[in-house]
Amino acid sequence: MGFSLPFAAHKCEVQARLLEIHLPDTHGLPKKWRMRGVKFQNVTDRELSWLAFDQRVLELAEDERIPLLERVRFLAIFSSNLDEFFMVRVATLMSKIENDMNAPNVAGIAPKELMSQISSITRALIERQSKVFHEDIIPKLHDEGIEFLHVDDLNEAERTYVDKLFRDRIFPVLTPLAVDPSHPFPYISGLSLNLAVIVKNEETHEEFFARVKVPEILPRFIATAKSGSTRFIAIESLIASNLQELFPGMVIEEHYCFRITRNQDLELDEEESEDLLLSLEQELSRRRFGPPVRLEIENGVDVSLVERLANELGISEENIIHTSLPLDLTALNKIADLGFPALKFEKFRSRTAHALSEVDSEDTDLFFAAIRQGEILLHHPYESFTSSVVRFLQCAAQDPHVLAIKQTLYRTSGDSPIVEALIEAAEAGKQVLAVIEIRARFDEQANVRWARKLEAAGVHVVYGLMGLKTHAKLSLVIRDEPQGLRRYCHIGTGNYNPKTARMYEDLGILSNDTELTEDLTKLFNQLSGFAPQSTYSRLLVAPRTLRSGIMERIDREIENVKSGRPAGIQFKLNSILDESFVEKLYEASQAGVKIELVIRGICAVQPGLKGVSENITVKSILGRFLEHSRIFHFVNGGEDEYWIGSADLMGRNLDRRVESLIRVDKKDHHQRLQAIIDLGLSDQTSSWQLTGTEWTRKSLDSNGNSLIDVHATMIKHYAKGRQ
Repeated sequence: MGFSLPFAAHKCEVQARLLEIHLPDTHGLPKKWRMRGVKFQNVTDRELSWLAFDQRVLELAEDERIPLLERVRFLAIFSSNLDEFFMVRVATLMSKIENDMNAPNVAGIAPKELMSQISSITRALIERQSKVFHEDIIPKLHDEGIEFLHVDDLNEAERTYVDKLFRDRIFPVLTPLAVDPSHPFPYISGLSLNLAVIVKNEETHEEFFARVKVPEILPRFIATAKSGSTRFIAIESLIASNLQELFPGMVIEEHYCFRITRNQDLELDEEESEDLLLSLEQELSRRRFGPPVRLEIENGVDVSLVERLANELGISEENIIHTSLPLDLTALNKIADLGFPALKFEKFRSRTAHALSEVDSEDTDLFFAAIRQGEILLHHPYESFTSSVVRFLQCAAQDPHVLAIKQTLYRTSGDSPIVEALIEAAEAGKQVLAVIEIRARFDEQANVRWARKLEAAGVHVVYGLMGLKTHAKLSLVIRDEPQGLRRYCHIGTGNYNPKTARMYEDLGILSNDTELTEDLTKLFNQLSGFAPQSTYSRLLVAPRTLRSGIMERIDREIENVKSGRPAGIQFKLNSILDESFVEKLYEASQAGVKIELVIRGICAVQPGLKGVSENITVKSILGRFLEHSRIFHFVNGGEDEYWIGSADLMGRNLDRRVESLIRVDKKDHHQRLQAIIDLGLSDQTSSWQLTGTEWTRKSLDSNGNSLIDVHATMIKHYAKGRQ
């Protein structure tokens, strides 16, 4: 049981005082910056920067040098990203507009103006996506024997097959919903694909509107033969060709596809909640009824029909997207999964980390002994997550000398071996603590289920600190050894999810260092109980010390460069958005500190501005794997300092989450981290470079040859047995 019951009456202010942190709304800024509507100089808007990131994903789908089915997958990723953007970011912006919150944001853009810009940019991006899909990818797939067909394209045998499939498997599942005086306009769930049908009664000549939901439980693209077929028809096309079966005796006047996106952000009042888990479950049941924020509709639909649908849904013209069929290209993931090895990236297998390569998988003593030999730096997915992190927890569960396990869980897989290991440990009588973040966006339902399952097995489940999400990636094991109790730990930059660990680039450390494990003991005590005076040796912990710790180190680089000592800053992050850090980096640049940033996603920094950020460069790496690790490097007068961890430089990470960065102490680990940074920054590496607010892709050298691909280079590096 966590804070939800005994401390429900506590306000966030009380929690903040216990933790000795600043409240989130100050962001640690000087008073002159705490006013609403204050514009920072040369700060890029978050939403526009995010759209620029998704444009970079789309550019991968447009890249003819990338294997064809991987381009198909990038189209699906682009669509999925845009769905989430509307469900959360646009939904929040629309709420501001509806509540007459007109003050400009820190980038100086008022909500209505920003909404207009978002609408214009997304329309252009979706048009690009449709063009590359229809004019480039579909013809190339056809050449490879993979075809997308309409009903009229089917041969007689195929038509017979799909008609029978419709009668036997699809028709029984469909539910046509009519709209008339006795049938109100139906509720339409977010992200569902629908057919709007206009039918006419032949006798009375009255016209009616009806909606048919495309069942999500059935395949979106249906093979046109029993087996071995690579010819597909979209299920909505098959349904449309059989509408008469759904409306016998009526005339089908018109039909068209549409899809809506709803506000999916949670509004959970933790201060008033007596049971956080129950409150979250109730909020999740309400979330699917969030207001619509986007209507996607096929091209060519009569204006009056669009207006009617928009009026029923309460959608403005600004948030209506007209596009070519098929809608919802997230379904292309299934096409990308087809068994055509020549059309995909070359297969690779993660290797076991060198320090663990000689460890018998059944010998738990040897696994812990390997960690005692020295800290192990892990680099996923090149080094196996399963044979290191998962195995670490499985050994802890199975080893008779382990007394206790403490674990944070933000996101994990549906069949998580890590959760199973925690359950196994608890059932074996070990003390097991699981700090589960049940508010992890879009994984809330899964985490609620895990929380219930773990509690049923006897695991002590807590939900972290009120008002703060627990995003730190931490694992602590206490083992009884001949010399006394010894603690082992893992700290990572990514989630404890074996499935995404095969696609996400992340770092982690396995250690039994006394200072570090003492730090984790204090941090877990803070998460499960009260430990407000905790201080740390090798950790920076948000929201108490991470912001100030990084700020102090940037100031140190400024002082070093002014004093003529070696100075420099290199960050590899997912995002940098926090205004105070943008301003601080500008200050460092103006003082002469060389600043090099590798940012995958959102970047509020505008590099290369005369007199402001001339000493700042920003690059972005996207490709086969999702760059997810965070590395902070400070030259520190020649005594280089490296940190890795779970936090980006965003207000939510710094002020509204429990995050951790670990100082990396081993020199050989410094070299490995520097090699990762250097590869990302190299002029010989394919990347995007930011100047001001404009991203430019550089993938060819002056002779027209392809530049180095980061992920392919890393795969080759680790395949040779290197670290």
